[in-house]
Amino acid sequence: MSRLETLGASALRDHELLGLLVGVFDSEPLRQILEGDPLGIRSIFRATSKELAAVFDLGPTRAARIEAAFELGRRVALARTDTRPRFVNSLQIFRFVEPQLRGIQQEVFEVLVLDARNRLLRRERISLGTLTGSLVHPREVFRVALKVGACAIVLVHNHPSGDPSPSPEDLQVTDRLKRAGELIGVRVLDHVIVGDGRYVSLADRGHLAAAS
Repeated sequence: MSRLETLGASALRDHELLGLLVGVFDSEPLRQILEGDPLGIRSIFRATSKELAAVFDLGPTRAARIEAAFELGRRVALARTDTRPRFVNSLQIFRFVEPQLRGIQQEVFEVLVLDARNRLLRRERISLGTLTGSLVHPREVFRVALKVGACAIVLVHNHPSGDPSPSPEDLQVTDRLKRAGELIGVRVLDHVIVGDGRYVSLADRGHLAAAS
């Protein structure tokens, strides 16, 4: 009988769980790799299937299993949250969006669509890739908001580098979307930029004060 059956998954070490996931009988080489990485299991969480295949000498199928398992973990973390939370500050927004954005290696731009009481109506992913005005067009950002009769939106995107400091492009896109929202009557309440365990709120910094 395996240690998993005897003790349960919570009793297994990271390399043992990883070995079970990919069907490796001897997980000792996995332990050596994980212990040699300062980030340990977090390095796997952030890696793509190609990177996993190269580091752990795995075939594409096994590497894809690991990437899929961590994506399921992100989605489970998101599903545990309230389906209709009410946002009153930027920290609440960060805690809501961060689990699914954690470890993603491309910039992801999302919109939280809110009702008159700042309760969540929809969460919509707008683009995947470097944040530019061409990728984040007002038409796409406000389409869902107008469809569901939203009163406000919150802009959210991640910085894969881990540093949430806003770039000039971040500020330009925010200004453009704020002006578009004022024209159609949908307020842009905030733009939250998510880094590695931290965030920046452009509303907290006063960048969106004119939209209030």
